[in-house]
Amino acid sequence: MEPFRIDIAQEDLDDLRDRLARTRWPDAGPGPGWARGIPLGYLKELARYWAEDFDWRAQERRLNQFPQYTTEIDGTTVHFLHVRSPEPDAVPLLLTHGWPGSFVEFLEMIGPLSDPRGHGGDPADAFHVVVPSIPGFGFSGPPKDGGWGVPRIARAWAELMRRLGYDRYVAQGSDYGMLTSLQLGLTAPENVSAVHINMLVTFPPDDAAIAELDDSERARLDHAMEFALDGFGFQKIQSSRPQTLAYALTDSPVGQLAWIAEKFKEWADAPEVPEDAVDRDHLLTNVTLYWLTATAGSSAQVYYESGRLPDQFARTWGGPWPVAMPVGMAFFPQDVSRPIRRWAEKIVPSLVHWTEFPRGGHFATMEQPDALVGDIRAFVAEHVR
Repeated sequence: MEPFRIDIAQEDLDDLRDRLARTRWPDAGPGPGWARGIPLGYLKELARYWAEDFDWRAQERRLNQFPQYTTEIDGTTVHFLHVRSPEPDAVPLLLTHGWPGSFVEFLEMIGPLSDPRGHGGDPADAFHVVVPSIPGFGFSGPPKDGGWGVPRIARAWAELMRRLGYDRYVAQGSDYGMLTSLQLGLTAPENVSAVHINMLVTFPPDDAAIAELDDSERARLDHAMEFALDGFGFQKIQSSRPQTLAYALTDSPVGQLAWIAEKFKEWADAPEVPEDAVDRDHLLTNVTLYWLTATAGSSAQVYYESGRLPDQFARTWGGPWPVAMPVGMAFFPQDVSRPIRRWAEKIVPSLVHWTEFPRGGHFATMEQPDALVGDIRAFVAEHVR
């Protein structure tokens, strides 16, 4: 394991600003709003802010406040944050991001989780925090071979935690982080003491189950069906032609910006623009990480590996997940996935904790970090400590 520090060359930052200044813009298209994609006027202003006002060096200093390392696992480089708690009885906690996120998602949570005493909390709630970057994302870089689907990622995480000396730990995540955390519970049941997730996909077990839904449950199913029809374009291309997409997003920073920012509007609790839910600089730090590491294509490969065909997608996202350890669920109402609890309890038989929050969406780590931290603490206090 080697210490790692972010130090982006100034010429790369100058190149980004130069490319933004030379953007070849399309026309606005018919109709206002977001229905056909991210609006031209909004994107132009966001790109202007990125080029003129966003301070990567300030964000770089912030990121480098956290101890970072790289190590080689299964033939690929894995980048991770490892923040040891000052509390001797802290519980090891493995946090896994999804797409279009990164380790940047967890910045607001690491301090309260690792040092609750220093953040006005109870020191009994402390965690040793490990935040790896999925191979192909950020500084983990592109894997040299294929096959990096969820099972292989989970095996790599088990090896990472072994190298760090953690025999028992809690796994937490959303999106591909949810899949990896549950898969880790199947891969290393002797090491994973509990799994906490803030996303879950629930498919109807049969037609009769649909007929039994109440009005609120039916609304969740209707949303899922609408999303499957209108919101899955990104998944189709990333799971079928990720390399073709890579050329456009790796060459055009505005293309990369649009590809990610649209999801923060559609998937977050953001009525008008992404900044309704997530701080603009936090969002742009995440986007800039994708740009500077040129990982638009390699991060999309996980979709190809894990959900290329419709039946494979259903098996990957819909479980079942017969993990032996307790599982906790934090539900944020504007997430694209709106699970139905009675179906969730069949998919995850060891689901013992369920919290529904009034606000927040898919990027709860950035939208509602305090609420998510509190739910992780409560779940672990009841079922692990």
